[in-house]
Amino acid sequence: MGADTVNWDDMKSFLAVARAETLSGAAALLKADPATVGRRVARLEEAMSEVLFTKSPQGYVLTAQGQKLMPHAVRLEQTMMDARDAMAGQGAALSGQIRIGAPDGCANFLLPQVCAEITEQNPDLDIQIVALPRIVNLTKREADMAITVSRPEAGRLLVQKLADYQLHLAASEAYLATHAPIPDVAALHDHRIVGYIPDMIFDKELDYLSGTPFSRVALASNSASVQLNVIRQGGGVGVVHDFALPAAPNLRRVLPESFSLKRSFYLIRHEDDRRVARLTRFAEALTDGLRREVARLETLA
Repeated sequence: MGADTVNWDDMKSFLAVARAETLSGAAALLKADPATVGRRVARLEEAMSEVLFTKSPQGYVLTAQGQKLMPHAVRLEQTMMDARDAMAGQGAALSGQIRIGAPDGCANFLLPQVCAEITEQNPDLDIQIVALPRIVNLTKREADMAITVSRPEAGRLLVQKLADYQLHLAASEAYLATHAPIPDVAALHDHRIVGYIPDMIFDKELDYLSGTPFSRVALASNSASVQLNVIRQGGGVGVVHDFALPAAPNLRRVLPESFSLKRSFYLIRHEDDRRVARLTRFAEALTDGLRREVARLETLA
């Protein structure tokens, strides 16, 4: 690759198209005209003497050479943002865009409050929360960092434990009032169980019902938020995060002394981002905020 005439605006356009996979989507990210974005990508391809995208019915897809360029472009982007923050001073507010991936429960019941507080303190910072029913791929740069419910076993990753959290069985007041009492775990055989779709559990830590005497899940979803709403509507008994209970005041814990689970959240970053100051500062704010929010909500549960 020959990159003597590479322009930073062209590289930004390359990154935007790679992320949005359409010119219009990239233009929206950059607040630019789609034709301008297309010209910048073409100019970068000419400077690199490489084809970086192929156009498919789904949009723009990175070629093999484009995939090779992607991590270098991301590092350059982070370097430029770091330089801007350094020029503004160590105590300056964060700016730019940071994308964080998280499991459904965390993304719905913790990150909105935590990220709202961070953006209040950093008005020029754009935070994108990606809630996925699977593990976010940091190697492919689907996000700048991710929250997981288990510690990764492989990969060039920075791993930090964020917080422990509790889960219990719960059901709505209306359901409990109109169905048979539940004096012990064995009595759950006579009740509808709400939980994950068994073959769509993407992390062993989410297999809450493993080893329990009730194997049939009458109402299932791959989303923790959907499960919570099913339980709120009187659908049955299911496992609920304690930090989600304040959002559903009509729910009551079931057998809290007999059935209790503890899990942990981990913050995952790519090894290459170790020296990216703005991501480190964001990670510190996120860690502090999430720990406080889990503690606050579990106290209210």
